[in-house]
Amino acid sequence: MIRDVPEEDRPRERLSRQGPASLSNAELVAILLRTGTSSESVLQLANRVLSRSEGLKGLAGSTLNELVQIRGIGPAKAIQLLAGIELGRRVFRALPSERIQIRSPGDAADYVMDEMRHLSQEHFLCLFLNTKNRVIDKKCIFVGSLNSSVVHPREVFREAIRRSSAGVICVHNHPSGDPTPSREDIHVTERLVEAGQIVGIELLDHIIIGDHRYYSMKEKGIIPV
Repeated sequence: MIRDVPEEDRPRERLSRQGPASLSNAELVAILLRTGTSSESVLQLANRVLSRSEGLKGLAGSTLNELVQIRGIGPAKAIQLLAGIELGRRVFRALPSERIQIRSPGDAADYVMDEMRHLSQEHFLCLFLNTKNRVIDKKCIFVGSLNSSVVHPREVFREAIRRSSAGVICVHNHPSGDPTPSREDIHVTERLVEAGQIVGIELLDHIIIGDHRYYSMKEKGIIPV
């Protein structure tokens, strides 16, 4: 239990003294769990949860049923973990997007990396930008395997027109963690470039998100400069 840990090393006490950034992943998980078991401290339990989940990425993608299969994690603790993970996601999404200015493909990738790299399905979303390349809005257009029959340019540019966007950056993730584009990814990009030229709203980039990696169609010359 938490009282089995020396007071100066307890996660909550360390957070109050040094701030949340000073805590390890296991210590933050321990705060969410609150207590350990009769045979291990809360920090030991937290470390085992992370190990069983194969790190934060696995934990973020875990379901309630998967968590309760871990010894020492009952429904209450599993719900606490899931609530903490979801709160983190919502805080990230609630950041004021109008303050975000995209100056490079890396800026766009950083903006969505934490949100998208853990997803177990492909999500295709759009960042809608004004004339100063500031993000006006962000919207997920499609969930599922990417192909040109489901990701139609009209869906992308209809949303762009609604927001009076000057430009659009399309982003989708590869759950495998490898951001290398498929032939279909490139075909979808080429169609979006053509449609943007017709409606007068530039496709600024199409970025594929992997696990802490990204692939920019603009940087690779697939989208003309």
